[in-house]
Amino acid sequence: MMKIGNKLFDTEHECYIMGILNVTPDSLSDGGQWNDLERAKAHTAQMIDEGAAIIDVGGESTRPGHVPISAKEEIGRVVPVIRMIKENFDIPVSIDSYKGEVLEAALEAGADMVNDIWGFRYDRRAAELTARYKVPCCLMHNRREAVYDDFMADVLNDLRESVGIALAAGVAPDQIILDPGVGFGKNYEHNLIITNRLEELTGLGYPVLLAASRKSMIGLTLDLPADQRMEGTLVTTVFGVLKGASFVRVHDVKENMRAIRMTQALLRERK
Repeated sequence: MMKIGNKLFDTEHECYIMGILNVTPDSLSDGGQWNDLERAKAHTAQMIDEGAAIIDVGGESTRPGHVPISAKEEIGRVVPVIRMIKENFDIPVSIDSYKGEVLEAALEAGADMVNDIWGFRYDRRAAELTARYKVPCCLMHNRREAVYDDFMADVLNDLRESVGIALAAGVAPDQIILDPGVGFGKNYEHNLIITNRLEELTGLGYPVLLAASRKSMIGLTLDLPADQRMEGTLVTTVFGVLKGASFVRVHDVKENMRAIRMTQALLRERK
């Protein structure tokens, strides 16, 4: 069991949904939709009603070709939203950032979890803050270029390095989640491989989060724009459940929740 905020998560037997709340003007498929407090509140309520177990708040787009923003601007986007969610809803909140300054402000505002797309390898303060605030973290695999000697072996070694940074900073082993990093530092084939071999990440001994919602892997396979990739996303979610993922991070909560429940029902009958 893993505790996130005031909720317990059975990461061994269940797959939970992390609902995406991008408070950015330029995210992949929902840029500008929720960067207003009232709309963010309404969307949070909708995602909770549809089955989200965690809300992931992000203030900087990390889509390919994105323009980084200052920590100050990012804080100005995420902190009011985190406070709004904590004041109005009883649900854990994750902060999607890799910058120590942003993470500190978010954790001070009440965030319950750190979701770092650089797996603590961009800013070592991220690991220190996670340990200080005693919150769980999701460590994502990432590289600046999609260059590997042995793809799966290199990914696993990179994730072991991220885990080592976390443990050395004082993060408890039972508060670590791993993310294969679909769409980050990988080409199209890499993304297909890592999704198909997700069980190799679970073999490292930590819960795994799959974040493939609406990503380019789906768009390239189906030749569809970002806002038409729901069916492809549902397939990745089903794959995630079959491969042992404990969490999926998605935009479309209702549909993915139904896919998870159906997959789990079929798995139970197979035993």
